[in-house]
Amino acid sequence: MSKQLLAGIDVGTTGVKTILFEADGTVFASAYQEYGCIYPQPGWVEQDPEMLLDAIYATCRQAMSAVEGAQVAGISVSAQRSSAILLDDSGHALKMISWLDNRAVEQSDEIAARFGAERFYQITGLPLCATWILPKLLHTRKNASELWRRTRRVCQLHDFVLHALGADDFYGNEAEAGFWGLWDNQNLCYSDDLLRAFSIDRTMLPEIRRTGEQVGTISTDVSEKTGFPLGTPLCIGVGDQNSAALGAGVVEPGAVSISLGTGGLATIVLDGCYRDPMCQSMVTSHAIHGLWTFEGLQNAAAGAYRWFRDEIAALEKTQAENPGAAYEMLNHMIEQTPVGAHGLIMMPYFAGSAAPRWNALARGGFVGLTLAHTRSDMARACVEGITLEQKDILQSMKNAGKTFSYVRIVGGATKSEVWNQIQADVYGLPCETLAVSDAAALGAAISAGYGVGVFASLKEGAERMVQVKKRYEPNSENTQKYEKLYDIYCELYEALAKTTVYQKMAEFSLPTQGEEQ
Repeated sequence: MSKQLLAGIDVGTTGVKTILFEADGTVFASAYQEYGCIYPQPGWVEQDPEMLLDAIYATCRQAMSAVEGAQVAGISVSAQRSSAILLDDSGHALKMISWLDNRAVEQSDEIAARFGAERFYQITGLPLCATWILPKLLHTRKNASELWRRTRRVCQLHDFVLHALGADDFYGNEAEAGFWGLWDNQNLCYSDDLLRAFSIDRTMLPEIRRTGEQVGTISTDVSEKTGFPLGTPLCIGVGDQNSAALGAGVVEPGAVSISLGTGGLATIVLDGCYRDPMCQSMVTSHAIHGLWTFEGLQNAAAGAYRWFRDEIAALEKTQAENPGAAYEMLNHMIEQTPVGAHGLIMMPYFAGSAAPRWNALARGGFVGLTLAHTRSDMARACVEGITLEQKDILQSMKNAGKTFSYVRIVGGATKSEVWNQIQADVYGLPCETLAVSDAAALGAAISAGYGVGVFASLKEGAERMVQVKKRYEPNSENTQKYEKLYDIYCELYEALAKTTVYQKMAEFSLPTQGEEQ
């Protein structure tokens, strides 16, 4: 009897993974391909959606090349959230503005002035900032009139990929919908108040469906591009971080996960649509209808570490046989350096600060460098700085009255043993890794399994497919040291943020602006 496989496609910011899973969570075959971002000017980040599709097709073909005598029962997608794809009247992509993009700071301020930041938060569950799609649309309408004139519809990446694979329209999902900045995530519908206030035509936006719903099948053309069998069902997935929470088995109220991919996210499951009194943390829909997630977003997590690998550790990258080997070399260097990297700290705001500080103008940097410091010190400081930002997020959740006793950690960063232990030490909490570190792809496969009836529910799918691999206990001595380092981290941010330094740096780096293309 042939194996029944579930395909999860995770389309991230810097690469795509296609993984074929057995119904018990065992990885049957997988493929990964990196790609890059486009930086038209400082603070602006775009991607080429057609290039992303080519990478998706390539990884699907590669994964499917290992399939012989096996059946793919269903396919679903996990994808980066809050990236806006502008479509013409034929459904072709005109431009993709990344979630990392901060061009719309002025429009974020405009929303605050005209609508109110607190009112915006109460409806959407989003602390107001330039990351969300509404400010991006307002910026485009004001500064790229010709592009806006040609735009008939707007979708997110999940919707675009599913449609390219064979969905009969551009469909969004409840978890992803919150990132429009136009979605009422208490009543689970687009907000008429926001649509009217900013003159956004509802017909431009995708229909929102629930996770697992079947919306199409693989066509002959797509079958040739991907290797997936003709007629394979396509199911609604979720945004990447929501998918990672599902793929981490975080499906009960009170459960916590931290995902460190290009960006990072701390997630707590809620059984009601909570609002943070400080308006600092995001509240979005869980993959499971009727649950919500209390989220703390980090703009640059492993993405900042990748930058370090490429730009600072270029020697190690050159010497390594492949990107993975370069990280192994860096991990060894980190192990040789003590907690605190000999007094060096890295501020991780390489794409601005998200939760809990929400400062799009914040910038990254190494503080405390001396002639005695080495690349090993810098590598450790980089990892520690990224993890300290996650601690900052967890602390804001504790301040909001949330409690937790352990954390499930997922994402590419968990391939590093030393980083896993650093996370446990910094958080002062036990951290569990999973048999499948690519939790977002696993979450997509669970969505597909539920959609085609392999599982009776998403919760059942998580229970059957998610397995704990290892538990890291915090070293109390290291945790005490990291508490002191965290205090320094907070003081450093405040010292810079209370001045005009970030504002002046942003103004200094901006070129003279003309109309966007």
